Amino acid sequence: MPRNDTVRALDWQGDHLRLLDQRRLPVETTWLDCRTAPETADAIRDMVVRGAPAIGIAAAYGVVLAARSALRRQPEDWRGAMANDLTRLRTARPTAVNLFWALDRMQRMIDSDPTDPLQVLEAEAVAIHQEDLAANRRMGHLGAQLIPAGARVLTHCNTGSLATGGYGTALGVIRSAWAGKGLAAVYADETRPWLQGARLTAWELVADAIPVKLIAEGAAPLLMQRGEVDWVIVGADRVAANGDTANKIGTYALALACKAHGVKFMVVAPSSTIDLDCLSGEDIPIEERPAEELLYMNGRRVAAEGAGAWNPVFDITPAELIDVLVTERGVVSDFVGKGVSALFDI
Repeated sequence: MPRNDTVRALDWQGDHLRLLDQRRLPVETTWLDCRTAPETADAIRDMVVRGAPAIGIAAAYGVVLAARSALRRQPEDWRGAMANDLTRLRTARPTAVNLFWALDRMQRMIDSDPTDPLQVLEAEAVAIHQEDLAANRRMGHLGAQLIPAGARVLTHCNTGSLATGGYGTALGVIRSAWAGKGLAAVYADETRPWLQGARLTAWELVADAIPVKLIAEGAAPLLMQRGEVDWVIVGADRVAANGDTANKIGTYALALACKAHGVKFMVVAPSSTIDLDCLSGEDIPIEERPAEELLYMNGRRVAAEGAGAWNPVFDITPAELIDVLVTERGVVSDFVGKGVSALFDI
């Protein structure tokens, strides 16, 4: 394992899934054991586990748990007995396409009529997990080649080991650039209202001895205006066929600020995040979460009584604001013509 890659968010135990409860970080390091598919779906919905790749991996293991339960209850019709669990997993979060990609891949294994369903499904879930880690390291290498030595980079939300099977997407590029060339500065946005940048990204980087400076949510444009940022590097929850990208709310504003100040903007995501059925960002569903997440903090109301809130979790960054998309299949810098579809040899 590379020196700067020590954090893991998921740990398959053979008969249950252990998840690092990201709601409690950085104050507490607590693991949650999921022994059923409904428990796994609830953990995804409640953001115990978050980040598009990690959500997909957790869902794949959830299918294994669903099969274990179904084979015990109705061995003669284990597929039918899994139906409700699979639906619950599929509806846990609406935007991260990796969830549906992983479940579709597991469904193909179910439909293959395996003689030993549990063994086949577990092997597939483990493969999804291992492939994600390998893809992240590949993306880290490809993305880092674009970052000059001594660059100053800024990232948004959490795209590291906590959001993936390990190493990370955008944070994987930062890890590789730090290890290979050295970076002059790494900045992390707070990322409200769940503070993934403050609680998770800063925690990961400190754990792996990579210096990081946290900035307030609205400070990034000023930092760019002062010439202190060379690259903004973010992940993605879904990439449309034309390159439009859904990512954590605030990403679009960063892209606009980059365009205004001549800062390069990089999206890093595995090919499983690309949804060719979505022709553009207009086709990507945007999850909205409860207003309480904005109105309250740690169980205490921070907004004036009577105030309402609008809480979209993601926004859409148009492809024309993206300088480069890095995937494990290759790099896209021209979204005109075949664009991202070229990665799939279409």
